[in-house]
Amino acid sequence: MRTTIDISDKHRSILLSIAAQKGLRGYSQIIQEALDYYIEEHIQSTDMKKDILKMKGSWKRKDAREIRSRLAELRGNWKQL
Repeated sequence: MRTTIDISDKHRSILLSIAAQKGLRGYSQIIQEALDYYIEEHIQSTDMKKDILKMKGSWKRKDAREIRSRLAELRGNWKQL
């Protein structure tokens, strides 16, 4: 199905570059792959979040603080695209 989306010039340039590297004429296939990946990750993270919430109260406070600290550290190292 054809649709219109707004993307930044930066993202368009990157997509065209990736498409060229893969020998593609356009970037529709790359967008499709990205959507498939995003949706799968979203589903998994949502399921994981539900599983984690089911465990609420099963961790000791010290363990929970340590996990929060590790997560904050990891998030601090994420790169923005």
